[in-house]
Amino acid sequence: MKILDRYVLKEFFVPFIYCIFGFIAIWFIFDLSDNLTDFLEGKVGFAVLLEYYKSQVPEIIVVTLPIGQLLALLYALTAMSRTNELISMLGAGLSVVRILVPLFAVGFVLVGVTAYFNYESAPHAAMVKKQMLREIKRGRKLETGLAAHLYRNREDFRTWFIRKISTDREKFFDIQILQQDAEGNIMKTWYARDGSYDGIAKSWIFRRAKYVEMDTSGKILKSEFVDEIIIPGWRENPWRIASSVMNPNYLSVEELQDYLEFNWDFPTVRLAPYRTQLQYRWALPWVCLLVVFIGAPLGIVYSRRGILGGVAAAIAIFFSLVFVSSLFVALGKGDRLSPFAAAWGPMFAYLCVGILLLWYRSTNRELPKFKLPWSA
Repeated sequence: MKILDRYVLKEFFVPFIYCIFGFIAIWFIFDLSDNLTDFLEGKVGFAVLLEYYKSQVPEIIVVTLPIGQLLALLYALTAMSRTNELISMLGAGLSVVRILVPLFAVGFVLVGVTAYFNYESAPHAAMVKKQMLREIKRGRKLETGLAAHLYRNREDFRTWFIRKISTDREKFFDIQILQQDAEGNIMKTWYARDGSYDGIAKSWIFRRAKYVEMDTSGKILKSEFVDEIIIPGWRENPWRIASSVMNPNYLSVEELQDYLEFNWDFPTVRLAPYRTQLQYRWALPWVCLLVVFIGAPLGIVYSRRGILGGVAAAIAIFFSLVFVSSLFVALGKGDRLSPFAAAWGPMFAYLCVGILLLWYRSTNRELPKFKLPWSA
């Protein structure tokens, strides 16, 4: 690494570290002020409090890295512009792109860091926060699960009605299962007090159960009570049944992939939020690279008069990217756009804007100025 690269990185990392820790501190203060009453009423110990805030770190990192990177990049480049260091570098024969090489390298590293946290821990953070706050308010450990759950296996014509699902123990309570034929006639029915799944044998075990078999006219052919029924070969498993109503925003990449694999027969409209969220999991980290393309050309100025305008423009473009991305993701979840276009469309569009800005700056052209129609 050359002296130039080390110097540029030093100028960037000092404000970057301040920005990241500053954002985390601000978030901590606001979160503590919002939940302090619940913590006091629940008599939360230091260990629980530490676990709570530790679980939120991945999500905060994913949210703060891009904006912290942008502010640090603008600060570093405008500071070097004010002291004419950038002009000296350009006068020594270096190109704008060559000066920005270490910042592009940092962008790629931050893409990897964001992708790592956004793969699993950041999506789970919001769900963990909601669960822990409920436990703190109630003063006891809560069992995670679902109540009054309906699941339809369209491929095998099977419908499940379940009063309660305990996802911690993978146990089902008060179950009714209807087996239909291709014409929709109910042929078999199972009732059970509780049930569980044997993952090794790939079979369901129902206890205190009743089995009813009937013909197409509804006439009962067989009815029996048994202490236990073992049914092998069904495609359903606890994850497939429980995940059918899970919020895609809280699911990791692997969980989203499993959901789409197990529930491929769901209507397209119902699968759209999960497909869009899966694409967005991979698209979001690349914002850290877009920040360099957008912020660097606007942070490099050759006169002091243009510094504030460049900084304001970079921040405005960044927040417009956030708004457009949120809009496109919402359209994708509503099945108005394809999942790929919803997640990646804004990224490609703003990448083109960044490349255009970088080209203007590299060729020493004036950046385009936009005026409102009614302005002079």
